[in-house]
Amino acid sequence: MNYLIGVTLQTNESIDRALKRFKKKYERSGILRDFKKRTAFMKPSVESRLSRLKAQRRQHKATQEME
Repeated sequence: MNYLIGVTLQTNESIDRALKRFKKKYERSGILRDFKKRTAFMKPSVESRLSRLKAQRRQHKATQEME
């Protein structure tokens, strides 16, 4: 996947301000999250086990809030 993110400098805009805008765009685009997801392989059996555990935690939390 090719991601292309860029910012153009506005007139009289400092480099720091442009860098801040770039970082914000970068975080919102989810490139880093996608990269981490693709680089860390998880076996399907482990993935399903983790999803079941997450569901159990959600269920337990929901019942705790009702009490």
